[in-house]
Amino acid sequence: MNTTISPRRLKAILGGSVGNLVEWYDWYAYSAFSLYFSASFFPKGNATAQLLNTAGIFALGFLMRPVGGWVFGRIADQIGRKRSMTLSVLLMSMGSLLIALTPTYQTIGIVAPILLLLARLLQGLSVGGEYGVSATYLSEMATPDRRGFYSSFQYVTLIGGQLIALGIQLILQKLLLTEEELHAWGWRIPFVIGALLSVVALYLRQHLDETHAFEAQQAKKEKGTLNELLQHPKALLTVVGLTAGGTLAFYTYTTYMQKFLVNTVHLTKGQSTLVSFLSLLIFASLQPLFGLLSDKIGRRPLLLGFGVFGTLGTVPLLTALSHASGQWEAFFILLAALIIVSGYTSINAVVKAELFPAEVRALGVGLPYALAVAVFGGTAEYIALWFKNEGHESYFYWYITAAIAASLLVYVFMSETKRTSKLNQDPA
Repeated sequence: MNTTISPRRLKAILGGSVGNLVEWYDWYAYSAFSLYFSASFFPKGNATAQLLNTAGIFALGFLMRPVGGWVFGRIADQIGRKRSMTLSVLLMSMGSLLIALTPTYQTIGIVAPILLLLARLLQGLSVGGEYGVSATYLSEMATPDRRGFYSSFQYVTLIGGQLIALGIQLILQKLLLTEEELHAWGWRIPFVIGALLSVVALYLRQHLDETHAFEAQQAKKEKGTLNELLQHPKALLTVVGLTAGGTLAFYTYTTYMQKFLVNTVHLTKGQSTLVSFLSLLIFASLQPLFGLLSDKIGRRPLLLGFGVFGTLGTVPLLTALSHASGQWEAFFILLAALIIVSGYTSINAVVKAELFPAEVRALGVGLPYALAVAVFGGTAEYIALWFKNEGHESYFYWYITAAIAASLLVYVFMSETKRTSKLNQDPA
């Protein structure tokens, strides 16, 4: 087996990852800055209610992700991985620009939240297609003995997108703008940056090579269709099952965590951003290490570790975090939770890619994953805020625990995908 990484393969992995980073920056900028722009799109009133409305639109954006997984998965399996990734980043750019330019509720009334919703639907469509196609692309371009390692860079760049959003937020908070300026107009800056970065991603993706796996199956008549996808029911159910608990935990400890640290732990917005940034920086650096470990011992042990520790540790960790006495105590508790979640995030992309043959891989990875994320990940923030608003915040901790426990059952009974990988059936 040839274990060397050719310049072509390295270029493809780097190019695909950078494009993925830009897409996810655009997606996460919404969550990172919603603390500042929520009042601009909804009537004045209770701050938690404004965040609840903003989180509702965030959740509705997730409803477009299954559509994006279907549309861009079909394009990737029928026309090419490269073209699909190029189109998705164009759509994301349009969504970011629309948010940056939309007037406030005080200026145009109800039209403001409608335009915000439209922008999030466009971004949801884009990012729904991005995951499945980029996971497929990175898995197909990696060498057989390093698939876990190289596929882990999807979550490195996914987390990296959030880090850039938080980094820009820290710069604006600490160095450039006052609190009042951020609330008034400064929140628009990251969305303008996102639209500009998309141009960079577009250039990179136009110069990527197509994968051999896609090129080898171009002659097949039945590819990238729902009919072909339904020929793999076990793989479809496995993707949904292994995603449910992992995506809920991931979105809780990343996307929602800023609000939790401000509203529940009572840190300042600046402290919340700093804690999130530092914990995510370490979280991102752990992904290749966990991916490399999966290349040595298999994917299933890591998933089982996440399932067991996530089921047993979620309630104690979130309870301790809610009573943290300062930002550094909160940081270490959050970091412990993210280390557990790494057992899922580092390898979930390659596990899903290993379940499907090349002619339906992008659709098979993207569509069921997007459905599970829409149901569990996309609603995490909304459900958490709803429980808090009702005075039963701890119920959310048990909800996460139940979802992880359900996924743990899937991990227990699934086969080791490293050994049975459909990627091994692709041309070298």
